[in-house]
Amino acid sequence: MGRYTGPRERLSRRAGIDLELKGSRRFAGKAALERRSAPPGQHGASGFRRRPSTYGLQLQAKQNAKHYYGVRERQFRNYMKEAQRGGEGVTGERLLTLLELRLDNVIYRLGFAATRAQARQFVTHRHVDVNGRRCNIPSRRLAPGDIVTIRAESPVRAKATEATELAERVPAWLLADPEALIGRVVAAPARADIQAPIDEQMIVEFYSRV
Repeated sequence: MGRYTGPRERLSRRAGIDLELKGSRRFAGKAALERRSAPPGQHGASGFRRRPSTYGLQLQAKQNAKHYYGVRERQFRNYMKEAQRGGEGVTGERLLTLLELRLDNVIYRLGFAATRAQARQFVTHRHVDVNGRRCNIPSRRLAPGDIVTIRAESPVRAKATEATELAERVPAWLLADPEALIGRVVAAPARADIQAPIDEQMIVEFYSRV
């Protein structure tokens, strides 16, 4: 299944939560969810919506996480399989940690990009260094101690600097230098550090039945 290319804010309205798919518009209070909180479609404003089943709620939770982090179905399923294989912590929390440590997400969390889509573009167009070496893989998993830099000669530095001026607080598991556009992963994020509108338990339950 390909990446969604339709109106991005429609996804937030359908989910009823802010999936952080827009940058400057969201920070300026012009996001579609704030202007029209009703679901999209001809009958969205009527207020009538069939009560979703448990399966429907689980499916929606999975879809929300996919759109929030900008990953495709197969990628997301692979992350879930890895989280289910075991390790420290709860399965759902391991899943969120894997998603948070993606390079594109880290750039977004550092405030160097207005959206994850923009962060992904910075990486694929080779404007990002990881530990001093150019990287063009948005899904690359970072680890504590890794250093992320927007390349000194990159033409996107102006965009990245503009994003830092609008960015929200950098989470505690990251350290950012917005002037130099350098960031470092201090530690793997704990669930309390992940401010994401994701119900990971619903996602675990969804995959336990399929």
